[in-house]
Amino acid sequence: MSVLTLQVDGVDVAGAEGQSILEVARENRIAIPTMCHLRGLSETGSCRVCVVEVGGTDKLFPACTTAIAEGMEVRTHTPRLEEYRRTVVEMLFLERHHVCSVCVANNHCELQDLSETVELTHFELPPINPKASIDASHPLFAIDHNRCIMCVRCVRVCAEVEGAFTWGVMGSGIAERVVTDIGTPWGESTTCTSCGKCVQVCPTGALFEKGRAVAEGAKARRPFLPYLATTRGDGR
Repeated sequence: MSVLTLQVDGVDVAGAEGQSILEVARENRIAIPTMCHLRGLSETGSCRVCVVEVGGTDKLFPACTTAIAEGMEVRTHTPRLEEYRRTVVEMLFLERHHVCSVCVANNHCELQDLSETVELTHFELPPINPKASIDASHPLFAIDHNRCIMCVRCVRVCAEVEGAFTWGVMGSGIAERVVTDIGTPWGESTTCTSCGKCVQVCPTGALFEKGRAVAEGAKARRPFLPYLATTRGDGR
């Protein structure tokens, strides 16, 4: 496998052919904010938080799904990128109903952490307020679609780690939802193994364990996350 050289924020770095900009940046301790990314799962590039600028074009590229190239010049933090990311995070909040004060993931939420990272202090866009439901039919877990940001981590971990393929995606645009068994209520799923991996990788309070109090929902899931890469066995 050939080694490629490039610049990230003016720093000369090297990476293996096929690696993404995000992988090389993190190997060199260059921080790029992410949301849908989780080490050990495949990349989707769906959240667009990790976008970067690449020399020679005005387009923005998702760092998680863009492969490095020889001589590439990458910029990860510019006023344009900071404003873009702030808008993306604002839209993640406004596309659903995120009432942090009554959420099981309050103060343990990656979306909250990200809003602090991008310095989102207020909303300028109008809320969309879609009609979103709650499925509490499973005996152990529940999903509140009001808090879902469609990162599809649950879909990926269920398929790629657990191998159950219970979760999927239906609908489009503002009506897009993650669903179990093509729309079957979670409690009636014939494929769910009740492993809880989907709950553990959820970055918000959308998927949670029943009986968890406000601000308590994330405590049980964090120890699982470092083992995803080992479980996947790909070392990335």
